[in-house]
Amino acid sequence: MRCDLTGKSVVLGVTGGIAAYKACEVVSRLRKMGAEVYVIMTKNAAEFVQPLTFETLSNHPVVTDTFARPETWEVEHIALAKRADVFAIAPATANILAKMAHGIADDMLSTTVLATKAPVLVAPAMNTGMWTAEITQENCAVLKKRGVQFVGPDAGFLACGDSGAGRMSEPAEIAEAIAALLCPVQDLAGLKVLVTAGSTRERLDPVRYMTNDSSGKMGFAVAEEAMKRGAQVTVVAGSVTAPIPAGCEIVRVESTLELYEAVTARAPEMDVVIQAAAPADYRFAVTYTEKHKKAHDGQPFVVELVENPDIAAAVGAAKKPGQTLVGFAAETENLHANAQKKLAKKNLDLIVANDVSLPGAGFNVDTNIATLITADGMTECPLRTKKELAGDILNKVIELRSK
Repeated sequence: MRCDLTGKSVVLGVTGGIAAYKACEVVSRLRKMGAEVYVIMTKNAAEFVQPLTFETLSNHPVVTDTFARPETWEVEHIALAKRADVFAIAPATANILAKMAHGIADDMLSTTVLATKAPVLVAPAMNTGMWTAEITQENCAVLKKRGVQFVGPDAGFLACGDSGAGRMSEPAEIAEAIAALLCPVQDLAGLKVLVTAGSTRERLDPVRYMTNDSSGKMGFAVAEEAMKRGAQVTVVAGSVTAPIPAGCEIVRVESTLELYEAVTARAPEMDVVIQAAAPADYRFAVTYTEKHKKAHDGQPFVVELVENPDIAAAVGAAKKPGQTLVGFAAETENLHANAQKKLAKKNLDLIVANDVSLPGAGFNVDTNIATLITADGMTECPLRTKKELAGDILNKVIELRSK
């Protein structure tokens, strides 16, 4: 994003992790965009990078001590909290995320971020065990529910020698995320967008069901990006493990038939319909109101499956002038050929095709590899975060609607 940040103020919190050195480049990039950057460092952060480095890059004094005597008489943490147009923390350790989630204010950074009314963005960085810990994920879910924006973390080789999720996003991506908050693109303003997300469950009895591995991450990433770009978003979500985005209308369903009813009822009033959910193609012909007991006779238990309605095809058949329809094709073979058939058969404008057998793609991961296919051609999207792919999809939607 090319964005002139002249006149904008960014308060950047730097916490104590090895990735603190990367924050230097974040400051440099923001300054080149024209922003004024004010840095708050925790005591531990100063063990990794000297405050003088940030003072030189930002051209402002670095704040580290809640009780330091200010050069001008003002309550420093309140002044910085009010000055921020965006408050970012990079790296954001598990410790600061926990403090923010629970309202703990015991140093300059945690005190100031608690006091700010500006949009808050965090770039987590920590050992993969700490990132995946249940309490950390719970803290992140709380923060997301309150509107805190996240960039990363990425997966890869970590400073501790482990490999996995927890590496801080690259400075360029963090700077772009900050710029996006300061100069939001509103190219979807005035549009109504319906997004489906997650898997459906087809119940055999009250305790057993058939489903798939979809987490809802891709659909939620699309919904969040559409909201940022000004759209009025409705999300129809099945079974999900990803945090539900705040700020949109949420309709919860369980079965494919419920998803069918919810989508077909709402689709006619939508400008854009993006079907990222993974509905079950079949359901049980016979279901049981009580738990089906094991026969103990050694004989196979045979069930009959019946085909569920094709939701994308139904929406496509009822497509109205001016609507843009987007589908997904999760394949394990003949990716492009199968996706092109679905594009035509279901009357879609765009289909997002991905090979779910590839590492880093498909269900229940933070990244994806996809091909965006329209009637005019294909656009390859190599390995990237689902958030980035969501932006690619919406860019293509805007391109299609401008024709």
